Amino acid sequence: MSDAAKPPTLRERLRGIGYATALHRIRLRGRFPLKLLAVPVDPFPGSREMGERLIAGRLIHAGHNAPSRTVRFDDPTAPQSWREWVQSFAWLRDLAAAADRATGAKVAEPLMARWLADYADYDAATWRADLIGLRLLFWTAYAPYILSSADLVYRSTVLNVMARSARHLDRAVEKLPDTPARIAALGGLIAAGLLIPGGEARLARAEGLLDRALDAVLLSDGGLASRSPLGQLELLELLLFIQSSYGARRIEVPGMLTTAINRLVPALKGVTMGDGALGAWHGGSCVRPERVDRALKLSGAMARPPRVAGASGFQRLTAGRVIVIADAGPPPVARSGHASTLAFELSDGGHRVIVNCGGGDGLPQSLPPDLAAALPTTAAHSTLVIANTNSTSVRVDGSLGRGVEEVTANRQESEEGTWLDLSHDGYARRFGLLHLRRIFLSSEGDDLRGEDRLETATDRRAGRRSDLAVDVRFHLGAGVEVTPTEGGQGALLKLPGGRVWQFKARGGSLIIDDSLWIDLDGRARASHQLVLSGKGAATVFNWSFKRAGK
Repeated sequence: MSDAAKPPTLRERLRGIGYATALHRIRLRGRFPLKLLAVPVDPFPGSREMGERLIAGRLIHAGHNAPSRTVRFDDPTAPQSWREWVQSFAWLRDLAAAADRATGAKVAEPLMARWLADYADYDAATWRADLIGLRLLFWTAYAPYILSSADLVYRSTVLNVMARSARHLDRAVEKLPDTPARIAALGGLIAAGLLIPGGEARLARAEGLLDRALDAVLLSDGGLASRSPLGQLELLELLLFIQSSYGARRIEVPGMLTTAINRLVPALKGVTMGDGALGAWHGGSCVRPERVDRALKLSGAMARPPRVAGASGFQRLTAGRVIVIADAGPPPVARSGHASTLAFELSDGGHRVIVNCGGGDGLPQSLPPDLAAALPTTAAHSTLVIANTNSTSVRVDGSLGRGVEEVTANRQESEEGTWLDLSHDGYARRFGLLHLRRIFLSSEGDDLRGEDRLETATDRRAGRRSDLAVDVRFHLGAGVEVTPTEGGQGALLKLPGGRVWQFKARGGSLIIDDSLWIDLDGRARASHQLVLSGKGAATVFNWSFKRAGK
């Protein structure tokens, strides 16, 4: 659930009551625009397959399938993500991928007319500021699909509701906190200021507010407070979409927008694996490499990925074709956060060797509730788990509770390779223990070694218990074939491309267990995991992954 979709506060509910009054409707009156000053080009293509389904009369998203002729935009049986998608008019992007203007207008205009009949006036859910912002971006970019009708009354109504939406945003956006949702609202306000006649003052005000919001949302290293790679990509795409409105008017893009894009790019590259897709961290699963690559290329920024993203909390180790990314930061204060502290992912070229199981954000279909609830747990990540409990508690609503408060990360580099010394206190309150993890990647990239151990954090008896179950999990990438080696303390990992890695461990018993991985299409794909198990706080696990051959 996004910040914007959280239950409204009392102040927000009272504000909504005011927006629903006749006085607010009077405030939204103004000049009727006769046309748009330009039509931006959406820099991102939609799904042709989804567009063809739209042409066939189906609005399909997040696993919900609705007939377009009788669709309810506020369908209470639909997932929240479907309602936001259909209300934002993001489906116009898919429609344009499958249909030219004439064919697409036959689909889009009846849907637009249906929406106008129900929501031309303020509605608390539909007129949420970030949804209005996205609607204005999509309405203006796909104006030929919703403004081709010869019906002058219909065309006038569409243009008027655009203007009224912008006037509402003029008032509503000031009350929003500085979050990505506010940036979406301001994006729509900027589009309105650039493309609806008489918007000069609105544009100047929106640019000032956007400058402040971007400064608050972006961390010093270009990451986000949510620590979500998917969130970083979505924000970059949004800023590039906003930028297209300036291009449509041939107006210079303001420096604060370019600066924000340039800050986002290296941070995004820093959480990209060898296959070009994003790491599975904090709510996000894999995103198609083509999508990531398009956003990076459109940005025009040539920055390299940082090895250390201190503010974002990720450590990146690279050598040859090998990439290791470790979660070396405290859990985020966000509903999509995961209890993944000190987990890591490993890729060899275009193949993932060690992964986290994934997340449910941004998927084309909703995950089963039980699976969605399991993905944020510590056990769904490649790290150490005590007594099958989370290093940071995961609440019923998906938000994170008490647990990790302090994470340390020390990095040393030499000609031999790179060492990471990491620790977290997520188990200190419950068990009186700290988790310490050491990771070494050789300079050739063919040797990854590690150690996981526990250290007493307090004088409490819990820290000396000998009956604690301790497991270190290494979830394997989909398609990795695993074969146990003689002696039961190792395994051979054969990647889909034929390359082989050898795993060895000591300090605990090794089993090969079932696992899963959320793939690019939002499906749970069966995979395996290596599980090192021991008893007691004094357990020390040593392990290594060595590549066989070149």
